[in-house]
Amino acid sequence: MKKASLDDLSAFGDNTRLVNAGRDPARFDGFVNTPVFHGSTILSPSVKDYLGETGRYTYARRGSPGSEALSEALQTMERSAGVVLCPSGLSAASTALLSILNAGDHLLMTDSAYGPTRSICKRELPRFGIEVTYYDPLIGGDIEQLMKPNTKAVYCESPGSLTFEMQDVPAIAAAAHRREAFVLMDNTWATPLYCKAHALGVDLSIQAGTKYIVGHSDVMMGTVSASERAWPHLKRFTFDTGLCVGPDDMFLSMRGLRTMGVRLARHQKSALEIASWLETHDQISRVLYPALPSHPGHAIFKRDYSGASGLFSVILQPGSMEAVGAFLDDLALFGIGASWGGYESLAIPFDSRNGRTATVWAPEGPTVRLHIGLEEVPDLMADLAAGLERYRRAR
Repeated sequence: MKKASLDDLSAFGDNTRLVNAGRDPARFDGFVNTPVFHGSTILSPSVKDYLGETGRYTYARRGSPGSEALSEALQTMERSAGVVLCPSGLSAASTALLSILNAGDHLLMTDSAYGPTRSICKRELPRFGIEVTYYDPLIGGDIEQLMKPNTKAVYCESPGSLTFEMQDVPAIAAAAHRREAFVLMDNTWATPLYCKAHALGVDLSIQAGTKYIVGHSDVMMGTVSASERAWPHLKRFTFDTGLCVGPDDMFLSMRGLRTMGVRLARHQKSALEIASWLETHDQISRVLYPALPSHPGHAIFKRDYSGASGLFSVILQPGSMEAVGAFLDDLALFGIGASWGGYESLAIPFDSRNGRTATVWAPEGPTVRLHIGLEEVPDLMADLAAGLERYRRAR
C-alpha cells in the first residue's frame, strides 16, 4: 500500500492537519516537535552571504525554525496566504488594523467589539488621522449604506464580545468588497477549526492565541491570518514594526495547537449541556450562546460554523451587584479572572450598557460570562446551582 504523503495536507481533515501541519521530524533528526531555538544572532558563512541574506534565517526577529513551524501550521488551518505571530491577542488586532489603514481612511467597527479593541479605535487610530464609525453588529449587507468613499476596512467580531451577537459576515464581506474595502474579523471564539473565516470573505482573521490555541492559561499570543490581497500589507507592517514572539511561547503555542481539536470538542459538549440546563433555571432570564436553538443568531451559526466553543454569557433575573457577588464569590470550580480558553472554568460579571455608541444594550438583569472548562459537567452544574441558590437568597 502506498504511503500517504504529508507534503500536501489539503486532502486531510482538520484534526489530521492539527497534528501534522508545520512538522518536519526529518529535519531535526527525528524529533517529533520542532526544537526550541534560543537566540538572536544568526551567523553567515561569508560577507557575500551576509550582505545578500542568502541564508534561510538572517536574524531571529525575522524568523526561526519555531516561528516558521507555528506560522505554517496556522496557515494550513486558516487556509490562507500567510500568518504572522504577535505577542498578544490585542497586539494582533492592532497589527491587523494598522497594516491596512492609512491617514485619511475610514474604518467601520462593530459595536459589539472587544473592549480593548474599542480603546485602540478611540485613543490610538485618531492620532493617525483615521476616522472610526461604529455599526450595529446585526446590520448585515446594509452596512453598505454606512460606507464612505474613504472607507478602507470593516471590522467584525462574531459572536460579539460578551453579548454574543452573530454577524452575517458573508453579507458584510460582499458589501465591503464591492467598495474594495478590507474585511477584518476576530475569530478567537470559534478558531479556524469551527469557522473558516477566509471562506466567508474575511481578509484578515485575528485570534487571541492566548485562548484556545494555547489552551493552558500560560502564554500570551496573538495571530493574524491574511488573504492573498491582504498578505503583502500584513507581512510588510509586521517586519517594519519589529513584532516577534519568544521561542518558548512559540513552542507552548504549538504544543497547545496539537490538542486544540479534542479540547474544543470537550469544551463544546460541556458548554452546550450546561447552557441548555441554565435555560431552564428560574434565576436565569436568558442564555447568550449561539449554539442554542433559542439564540437569535442560531441560523447564522448553523450556516457558517461547524462547532461552538466553551464561552457564553447569561442574563440573570433582576438583582443587585451584591447578589451577583453572592453568586460568584463562593464558587468552588469557577475562578473569577480575565481571559478564557484554558482548561479551567471561569466566571466574571460584566456591564456592557455604557460600552455602545451605535446600539443600545439593555439587559433585564445582571450579566455574567462563563467559560466552561474541562471539569466534569455534574460537578460544574452543582457548583453553579449552589451559586444561583445564593443569588436567589441575596435578591
